[in-house]
Amino acid sequence: MIYKDIPENFNPKFDVVSCYFEHAGKILLLHRHDHKSEGDKWGVPAGKIDEGESELEAMVREIKEETGQEVLAEQLEYLDKVYVRYPDYDFLYHMFRINLDKQPEVLLSVGEHKDYKWVDPKEALSLDLVRDLDSCIKMCYPATRD
Repeated sequence: MIYKDIPENFNPKFDVVSCYFEHAGKILLLHRHDHKSEGDKWGVPAGKIDEGESELEAMVREIKEETGQEVLAEQLEYLDKVYVRYPDYDFLYHMFRINLDKQPEVLLSVGEHKDYKWVDPKEALSLDLVRDLDSCIKMCYPATRD
């Protein structure tokens, strides 16, 4: 469950960064391996912030690890954060966006993802997404709320 305002007794175990990679009105989705948490589901480039990293540093690192793309922190736009409560733990989820002029060649991290696709944000909602990503997409892309 995601919250815009901090819920009562919120005790985050970690922070996660995520990025909407945009090109020509579409966003990049990565298909997780079956054996990973949230396996066989679609998500955006994302990952936990390592100790000592800022949100921006973590996002630049995660993008490189998961897509092979080197981006500059200045290219990233911070969109919002939400408070996430799962049955076993809480965490903060930070959302970024990067709009690219050219569609990059995506080089998947073979240990994490098995495929990728570029989809319209509304089309993304019809896929089997990682938990709560649908709510985050609707938050960041108002046209998907119709």
